[in-house]
Amino acid sequence: MNTILRRAIGTALLGALGATALTGCGSDDDSDAKGGAGSKTVVLVSHESFQISPEVQKRFEEESGYRLKVLKSGDAGVAVNQAVLSKGKPQGDVFFGVDNTLLSRALDNDLFAPYEPKGLDRIPDALQLDKGEHRVTPIDTGDVCVNYDKKYFADKKLAPPKSFDDLVKPEYKDLLVVENPATSSPGLAFLLGTAARYGDDGWEDYWKKLSDNGVEVTDGWQQAYNARFSGSTGGKKAGGDRPLVVSYASSPPAEVYFSKPQPTKAPTGVATGTCFRQTEFAGLLDGAKNEAGGKALLDFLVGKRFQEDMPLTMFVNPVVKGAELPKLYSDFGVTVDKPQTMEPGKIAENRERWIKSWSSLVL
Repeated sequence: MNTILRRAIGTALLGALGATALTGCGSDDDSDAKGGAGSKTVVLVSHESFQISPEVQKRFEEESGYRLKVLKSGDAGVAVNQAVLSKGKPQGDVFFGVDNTLLSRALDNDLFAPYEPKGLDRIPDALQLDKGEHRVTPIDTGDVCVNYDKKYFADKKLAPPKSFDDLVKPEYKDLLVVENPATSSPGLAFLLGTAARYGDDGWEDYWKKLSDNGVEVTDGWQQAYNARFSGSTGGKKAGGDRPLVVSYASSPPAEVYFSKPQPTKAPTGVATGTCFRQTEFAGLLDGAKNEAGGKALLDFLVGKRFQEDMPLTMFVNPVVKGAELPKLYSDFGVTVDKPQTMEPGKIAENRERWIKSWSSLVL
């Protein structure tokens, strides 16, 4: 999960930098690459961390008869904002990557046309937040949590934090880097996690304490994790000196997967008492030029082949019942039993006000 989640982990560990301009990839070398009614190309718009294995993309193209073109646009928050700005004249046919923290923004702006994909009955009802209208479909889940650099804490003979409460203690001063909730999906999820934990009357006081304890803020996940976090592959190369970062519960298996040679133990850990659960959705964009291709793509996204591909491409959890997790993901992943959650209606009611209050407190 986006973000959730994710998340961007695999992309960052491969050394990719966050982009703010819309960029494309995929099979787009034919004359109808821009898509449209009757086109052989279907265009997926997403955040920068969308990934699909070449063999799985090939399977979609062979089975559906459509070539897949992917347009990526920054963090999930940036991608959603761009989709809102292009409302009515979308840049593609399907949008992937709006999560439960931003869902109301997309739905209130009427970004999506209703469609009920084949196989939707295999997704738990609890994840279908728009079940009555079917404008969006759940694709994956992920937990946004504070990650820690195991070596740093071992060298300092300091126990890593376990909870939100721990992060404001003096021993963790100047150690944490977070993302701005106004520009970053995991940053917003972390803010919502603190609001869920401390309530409407307590989260602001908590952030005052975090600010006094030296929290650092970046615009997005890529900069926080891949440049400032000392425990990540990218952070080490960039000279990152913060051993605590807001990332995902699936970051440890990503670190193992992309390391050469692969270690027997993950170099990073997860403070499971700091987690907020994200669910990522996809939907058929209202005004899509290739509606038929978009529907075929949504059917594929909830199919078992794509669902089982996600854990080691985007490091998120499948939502379809019966989808199996790869062994590496299971061995090094962290199970979060009691993540913070929040009703979408409450998020919609308070999100913008909370972001504004957070900005005045922290920035």
